[in-house]
Amino acid sequence: QVQLVESGGGSVQAGGSLRLSCAASGYIYSSNCMGWFRQAPGKEREGVAAIYTGGGSTYYADSVKGRFTISQDNAKNTVYLQMNSLKPEDTAMYYCAFHWPRYGQTRCYLNANEYNYWGQGTQVTVSS
Repeated sequence: QVQLVESGGGSVQAGGSLRLSCAASGYIYSSNCMGWFRQAPGKEREGVAAIYTGGGSTYYADSVKGRFTISQDNAKNTVYLQMNSLKPEDTAMYYCAFHWPRYGQTRCYLNANEYNYWGQGTQVTVSS
């Protein structure tokens, strides 16, 4: 079992920044996939960013490339999402997600179906 606890959401004006944190506990290996997903009202959940904690490779949705940065602190089993140049369309509930890699897997995907564990979500609201 893995537990995920998110923090750092809030309200900000367009152009502002926020940093989300996700602390993982439980059966954490040295190499895992951790990701951030978001869901706005009436929309499907979409992948935002992911990181392969074994080597630090990162993956981003086109909509956030150049604005969001996912990073890790292995000592704390924590993943961060630094969000800069926020836009009103970034408004959503943001969820941290985790899965153990499949045998031989060395990269992560922004596919929610791959992830087994989810945090409770943290709201991000960007006003224009």
